[in-house]
Amino acid sequence: MNILSIPSPPLEWSVLHLGPLTIHVYALCILTGIVAATIWTNKRLTARGGEPWVVIDIILWAVPLGLLGARLYHVFTHPGDYFFDGADPMRIFYIWEGGNAIIGSLMGGAIGAWIGCRLAGIKLWSFADALAPAMLLAQAIGRLGNYVNHELFGWPTDLPWGLQIESTNPAYPAGLPDGLLFHPTFLYEMIWNLIGVLIILVLERMFHMRWGRAFAVYLVSYGLGRMWIESIRMDYSEIILGLRSNVLGALMLALLGAGMLVWFHRRHHDDEASIYLPGRSPAEREPSPADVSAEDANLTPTP
Repeated sequence: MNILSIPSPPLEWSVLHLGPLTIHVYALCILTGIVAATIWTNKRLTARGGEPWVVIDIILWAVPLGLLGARLYHVFTHPGDYFFDGADPMRIFYIWEGGNAIIGSLMGGAIGAWIGCRLAGIKLWSFADALAPAMLLAQAIGRLGNYVNHELFGWPTDLPWGLQIESTNPAYPAGLPDGLLFHPTFLYEMIWNLIGVLIILVLERMFHMRWGRAFAVYLVSYGLGRMWIESIRMDYSEIILGLRSNVLGALMLALLGAGMLVWFHRRHHDDEASIYLPGRSPAEREPSPADVSAEDANLTPTP
């Protein structure tokens, strides 16, 4: 075994037992990512004129629908794992076992964000721009859950940084000898996501990207990286149009992001005056002192 190879942590580390409670580390990784993204997005929204923690009003919709979309997308792109004779249909909802697709999360989360933004009075694209780098940070943190679960690793490799996987793992290639190393795709995606964070931050400084442009860059960068990572993963995925379903989904993300960049560039040439929808900013919602005084005067009875 190469001394530079990456050992998988003991599988017992994937679960914590606190008295009667069983806590799955995968779920903790997802939760940590959500908290980190929420804090950072709040800071970015506030710097752009938003009320402190208005982000909470949005993520209360975006996070649950994002998690639902992530799980459903994974289940329906891996039907052989959930739909077979004798299968327990309740396993569809066992999110702690792993299996959450970011593409599905984006679909469900977009619906939830749209609802939350409408209720909070925030422009959807303003929220998306503030979220873009924070989303990549959350995804990087979440990939640690795949590491502790010993899942979603890549094809066998001779590279020195290969990942050690036990031959008893159900995903271990049948017929191959023990002791093989595999591409640590969880690590590849973590690194790619953090590079994406830097790309967005640098481009924002250079071009002052607003009107959805930062989120479009997120889609392009993440989609391109995910296409390559998905192409070397061991886990089964449905084949659509000659491509693994997740590769096709990542390609669609990159194309969507590229189209959005072109569209927003042609449609919006001015700076974003406010992240709020018309009539929904705090200044527009709250009456001015002069208005309050006039109202009080009108209510004062005439002697």
